[in-house]
Amino acid sequence: MTSSTNAPIDAIAASVQRERTNAGLSLTELSARAGVAKSTLSQLEAGKGNPSVETLWAISTALGLPLSRIVDPPRAHVHIIRAGQGPTITASEADYEATLLSACPPNSRRDIFLITAQPGDARRSASHTLGIVEHVIISHGRAKVGPADSPMVLNPGDYMTYPGDEPHYFEALEPNTRAILISEIN
Repeated sequence: MTSSTNAPIDAIAASVQRERTNAGLSLTELSARAGVAKSTLSQLEAGKGNPSVETLWAISTALGLPLSRIVDPPRAHVHIIRAGQGPTITASEADYEATLLSACPPNSRRDIFLITAQPGDARRSASHTLGIVEHVIISHGRAKVGPADSPMVLNPGDYMTYPGDEPHYFEALEPNTRAILISEIN
């Protein structure tokens, strides 16, 4: 059998082993839950044998996964935004830029921005949607950040979280202040 002919079984074998390991189950435990012989699971994970749809269905059900995750596992998604690139929004009332690093996908609950700001006028934000929480990590420079009525000075490496559904504030205290802002919807 050539490797191209064996490719689907190899992918299924790797998926079953990965998902079993991720679930923290031994072959014996998965065998009992799925009602599939331990020797069948062992052969399957070794890339040998020819599992039936019923066997794969039983395994995926025992793992609490859709069958598609076993037969067509998700592929890792890598996305890079180089410094100085990416969609950038500027503030009209302050020397403040927000570059969107990761938009909140459907059914997820966060957006990630890279902030670059200059001393001068502060960025004053009105209340966002109810339940939003913002997280800020200063990577370079210093900034006064937080709720509009009680912002705090943050230095490189400092982290702050505050309600984004209340008025809030970001003021760069040094040139080229940079921060990561994560907007999380609760």
